[in-house]
Amino acid sequence: MRKIKNEELDRLTAEEFKIAKKTPAVLVLDDVRSAMNVGSAFRTSDAFCIEKIYLCGITAQPPHREINKTALGAQDTVIWEHNEFIAQCIDNLKEDGYKIIAVEQADESTSLLDFQVESDAKYAFIFGNEVYGVSDKVVETADTVLEIPQYGTKHSLNISVSIGVVFWDFVSKMNAMSSS
Repeated sequence: MRKIKNEELDRLTAEEFKIAKKTPAVLVLDDVRSAMNVGSAFRTSDAFCIEKIYLCGITAQPPHREINKTALGAQDTVIWEHNEFIAQCIDNLKEDGYKIIAVEQADESTSLLDFQVESDAKYAFIFGNEVYGVSDKVVETADTVLEIPQYGTKHSLNISVSIGVVFWDFVSKMNAMSSS
C-alpha cells in the first residue's frame, strides 16, 4: 500500500466544480465569530459538493485572510451569500422548499443516529455561534433540531467538526439511498 499523491486524486477543477451536480443541501452559519471556522466550513462544503453557504449576521465573509487560510481556495468554488438577518434567510429557504434543520442540543431533538433523509427533499443545515449555539428563535422555527450524540465529559464540538460530522452522515445516507 502507498499513499496517493495529490495529483493522483483526480479532483474537480474549479470550473468543473461549479457545474457539477450538488448535494441537495445548503449550509447556514448564524453569527459564527471565527473566520477560521468559516474557512473550514467552506472547505467541508467543497468536499461534500454542498450547493451554497449562507453567512448570516456577524459571520465573516470572503475575502478574509483567516478564511483563505483554512478554506484553501474553497471560498472561490462554493457559492455563498451574506444575509444580515437569519430570520429572512430562513423564510427564503422555506419558500424555496428547504427543510430547516438546526444542529443544536434541545429537549425534543432528533439524534443524528436516527435522522432519516428523504431522497426528494432539500435541506438547510444551520450551525450557530461558537459560544451561544443556534439561537432560540431559530430552534423554534426549525423543522427538525438535530443533535450529534456525544459520550464524553464535554457538551459540545467545535463548529467545524460538527459540520463535518453532519455532512458526512447526510451524504452517506443519501449515497446509501441511491445505491439501494
